[in-house]
Amino acid sequence: MKIQKAAVIGAGTMGAAIAAQLANAGIPVLLLDIVLPDQKDRNFLAKSGIERALKAKPAAFMDKKNAALITPGNLEDDLAKLKDADWILEAIIEKLDAKRDLWAKVEGVAKKTAIISSNSSGIPMHLQIEGRSEDFQSRFVGAHFFNPPRYLHLLEVIPTPKTKPEVLNTFSAFGETVLGKGIVVANDVPGFVANRIGVYGMVRAMQHMQQTGLTPDIVDALTGPALGRPKSATFRTADLSGLDIIYHVASDLGKATGPDEDFTLTDSLKTLVEEKKWLGDKTGSGFYKKTKDERGKTKILTLNLDTFEYEDKGKIKVAAADALKNASLPERVKGLYTAQGPEGDFLRGVMNDSFWYASKMAGVVSDRLQDIDNAMKWGFGWEQGPFETMDTLGVQTVIANLEAEGRALPPLLQRMKDTGRERFYTNGEIVTPAGEPTAYQAPYLILQDLKKDATKVVKKSGGASILDIGDGVLLLEFHSKMNALGEDAIRMVGAAHKAVQDLGYAGLVVGNQGEHFSAGANLPLILMNAQEGEFDEIDAAIKEFQKATTSLRFSPHPVVVAPFNLTLGGGTEMALHGDHVTASAETYMGLVEVGVGLIPGGGGTKEMLLRFTDQVQPGGTLLPAVQRAFETIAMAKTSTSAQEAVSLGYLRPTDTIVMNRDRIIEEAKRQVLALAPEYVQPVMRTDIPVMGEAAIAAIKSALYGMLQGGFISEYDQEVSLHVANVLAGGRTNNRQARVSEQHLLDLEREAFLTLCGKRKTQDRIAHMLKTGKPLRN
Repeated sequence: MKIQKAAVIGAGTMGAAIAAQLANAGIPVLLLDIVLPDQKDRNFLAKSGIERALKAKPAAFMDKKNAALITPGNLEDDLAKLKDADWILEAIIEKLDAKRDLWAKVEGVAKKTAIISSNSSGIPMHLQIEGRSEDFQSRFVGAHFFNPPRYLHLLEVIPTPKTKPEVLNTFSAFGETVLGKGIVVANDVPGFVANRIGVYGMVRAMQHMQQTGLTPDIVDALTGPALGRPKSATFRTADLSGLDIIYHVASDLGKATGPDEDFTLTDSLKTLVEEKKWLGDKTGSGFYKKTKDERGKTKILTLNLDTFEYEDKGKIKVAAADALKNASLPERVKGLYTAQGPEGDFLRGVMNDSFWYASKMAGVVSDRLQDIDNAMKWGFGWEQGPFETMDTLGVQTVIANLEAEGRALPPLLQRMKDTGRERFYTNGEIVTPAGEPTAYQAPYLILQDLKKDATKVVKKSGGASILDIGDGVLLLEFHSKMNALGEDAIRMVGAAHKAVQDLGYAGLVVGNQGEHFSAGANLPLILMNAQEGEFDEIDAAIKEFQKATTSLRFSPHPVVVAPFNLTLGGGTEMALHGDHVTASAETYMGLVEVGVGLIPGGGGTKEMLLRFTDQVQPGGTLLPAVQRAFETIAMAKTSTSAQEAVSLGYLRPTDTIVMNRDRIIEEAKRQVLALAPEYVQPVMRTDIPVMGEAAIAAIKSALYGMLQGGFISEYDQEVSLHVANVLAGGRTNNRQARVSEQHLLDLEREAFLTLCGKRKTQDRIAHMLKTGKPLRN
């Protein structure tokens, strides 16, 4: 079984977005919906779905060109076209009869090797296929995506008792490697895994808030990043999801589950949905409401659940969370679990509910504990799942607290108590739902696990580590805040090269598994040195950074860079100099230095010039290539995906894009091993054609027009002219001039240093550090 073509039936929000993600992965998709009787265009709904996906924010397509892979159609004229699909997915209305009717039609046309799936979030899979043939049922497997499907990592795969193992395995592998999803194998029970656990937790949080007298804003301060969960926390997440959705899902789960599973809705939620019709973001009002003050600035008002009036609460201070804001996640979890007062009572109640219910559901919603942990991490954005959190606290501590509350222990926790085990995950083992240890190995390389073996840590400093990731490959990992590239990290680049050579390794990967690859240079240090007039220090730092970035290209061994998420400024310059780049599909690259009044000084300006001028045909003019490099840098263009990074020139067409971020380190290692046998150390070029004064004049003319039109400030113009000078190769009048890479690097360094001395640049850096936004001075 291979999935090379797909069909999605239902072009609503989810169906169109799933089709977009298939197109992002390079899979041709047939998108079908019903024919509207009052529309001349019989494909109106499918075309409208594609248009919505093209306009969606956040973007559904990694590159809008991917929309060409989706073919719109309708279920009356184009049903027979399903015969070409290797995978057919429905995303229609959540009504059992409608789904059964659809599957009767699909079975008549689908080929005998096609995998069939439903994206239903609530209707059991086995009920949908009653009455279908044994063969059809054997190829049916649930595929529950989370919205938006491009960005939420979770894909719940739900086999029925009739699903063939090869269908489950083929589809799971496709979902993970081609679509880039984190696969959780769920049992065919109400709510599956994530919604069963997550909605239970949300409903119980509302109940505990009511009991402890807290308010939505205080609850969100306690259950967001402080607890290792998203900023939207509990009630902001509810508003985003839609309070009617929470209401209906919780109501349905309450009817479909046992009497001891408390999905009781609070009176306040019932009032909001049933009486007020305040459903969250979709209606503009929910637990929160956005408004604007007299200056037009957005303010967030909080609902008073006693009066049902919205109040401006200002900046919320919550002692339990504020006291731990600089602590590590394990320290925060322990501190919050033992907090005193109403805040502590609330947190223990919510966390104990989570621990008790996850343990009770082990073996019910999934046959593996890690599936429950992963479902909450990938579907709800938790940093730790419930079993991982219990490991942080100590399982016996949690059990004692549950018993102190008078709770009957689920069988899993009773077995943990009887055996005295403190952890669910230990030394390559995980506990089964029956409470017995079994071998466990993560499906991909996890650096934190690797570092538990001291022999794998070749060298470590405050900002970076060098790790042996196996098969003769070393990895340089940054681990500073936002992985900013300070002196410590830069020094470790040289140390990594030395280790590769001295210890006989094949090559080097530059990557990490933090939140972002790198947000760029250490701006606070640059600002401090500039304000104190330490320009020799800045000059030395730029030289060291240029030495580090260029060493990635000119070392005697292959170097593969593995960027993901934010890869900005110096992070982009690192990637630009790798022999090869293995990028996550969700990589947001950009040379953004002009936003703080600087230019790319680590070889980025030089490298963009080379990339674009090398595309000029012999005898062709250089100016369009120079202008393209200038626009990319001076406008601080940042990609919204790795695919767009190719269009912008930050990635080469020959670089590798991996849909599943969890796989990029392994793929980067594979690329190192592929390059190593025949690797020849490159040398710096000395033959780069430049235009000198002619290029500067052309760019200066364009900048003058932008200045007169009010599109840029005078200081924007000044900074941009420094970019132009580097791209021109300096102020030569020789139209046949050729310069070296080192010459361009020297021009970069000179411009960077000059701009650091400007008060307006220092003001821009200070403003960015304070507000996170650029200053247009």
